[in-house]
Amino acid sequence: MMNKKVSAVLLSSVMAFSVLTACGNNNSNTGNKNNEGGTNTAEQTPASNGEKKVVKIFQFKVEIADAMAKMEKEYEKEFPNIDLQIETVGGGADYGAALKAKFASGDEPDIFNNGGWNDAVVWQDKLEDLSGEPWVANLIESTKQQITIDGKLLGMPMNTEGYGFIYNKDLFDKAGVTEVPTTLSGLRDAAQKLKDSGVTPFENGYGEWWVLGNHTFNVALAKQPDPVAFINGVKDGSQSFADNAVFKDWVNLLDTTIEFGQKNPVTTDYNTQVTEFAAGGAAMTQQGNWTQVQIDGVNPDANLAVLPMPINDDASLNDNIFVGVPNNWVINKKSAVKQEAKDFLNWMVSSETGQHYLVDEFKFIPAMTNIPFTNEQLGDIAASISEYSSAGKTLPWVWAMLPDGAPQEIGASMQAYAAGKMNKEELLASFDKTVQNLAKK
Repeated sequence: MMNKKVSAVLLSSVMAFSVLTACGNNNSNTGNKNNEGGTNTAEQTPASNGEKKVVKIFQFKVEIADAMAKMEKEYEKEFPNIDLQIETVGGGADYGAALKAKFASGDEPDIFNNGGWNDAVVWQDKLEDLSGEPWVANLIESTKQQITIDGKLLGMPMNTEGYGFIYNKDLFDKAGVTEVPTTLSGLRDAAQKLKDSGVTPFENGYGEWWVLGNHTFNVALAKQPDPVAFINGVKDGSQSFADNAVFKDWVNLLDTTIEFGQKNPVTTDYNTQVTEFAAGGAAMTQQGNWTQVQIDGVNPDANLAVLPMPINDDASLNDNIFVGVPNNWVINKKSAVKQEAKDFLNWMVSSETGQHYLVDEFKFIPAMTNIPFTNEQLGDIAASISEYSSAGKTLPWVWAMLPDGAPQEIGASMQAYAAGKMNKEELLASFDKTVQNLAKK
């Protein structure tokens, strides 16, 4: 069973992330070698007599796909007996559904991603125990909890990330917005000034279920007095989204982004959202430091920072952003190349080349103490996140504690609401129905 002291874990996670980033202040398919045979990983015969061993990696981060392709070549140059086959499925695609399809077809990856918490429970029978790997000693303690079951560490935390509203400081200055808003009224005032100056306040990527069902939804989950108790209460029917004061206020934040956003947000995908924002088409967008690479590709001179996502006018509740472990590298316990898979993960976090890619190319905030980095290396967005973390102004990521499939259905309901097909009461009631129905399965 998962560690039951999750409330304490979440608190320790926030504190530990603050220490992590404070220390940092000082210091589609890439598919270029896709396996067309579709054979089961477990049935592969380990290479011998100089033949290359194939390690198949199935990952979801589209924003690092190009950099991973470069890293793949570097690794294969250093280890010519290894053939990495990296496949990326993310963005508008449902990585979880694609991963299940992979396993159902028998084309099982050797390395893949797992979100931890409930996702770890769902997949635990497929996951290799990595507790004895050399990199474990370097992990930030709090990053272990979401991928640990029965004392076994089942994955390598990919990195740490933070999100809120990324904003263009130059456009704020041009519109006369001189203070970072920490209340909903302040956010609306800033949005009106931006609109009056001729700038679209928000670029909303609501064509992506995860933008809504994971990140936007998490705002209200994480602001609960006890997020874990609340989620468990909704599962057993003792709590309700429809009757929860935080969620009722939270809808007003969603309404604000729609009111002051671009037209047709539900048809705007991730790539369009980030590209339009980077090009100066809007002053704010709900995303995190994972967008830095793409933004730099469009506008390397963009002057950016992160601001909170306030749901009401209680500044003490709202002056924070959201920091967590986005995903974990896990190894298929049936893989015929488990050792080679473990070797690759260890190389990625221990070698000079691997660390270079994590920090300079992926722009990751490391989850390990042995990987040096500076804010200058990671970019403006990570630097802003570090400031919030150093000040203790962070809240955790808790959507992964929802039943399997809940974020996707919640995201779909939010898309319907954003499209005007559902009212506030219907939206909140749909959340209750989704979580309670899935909790029974």
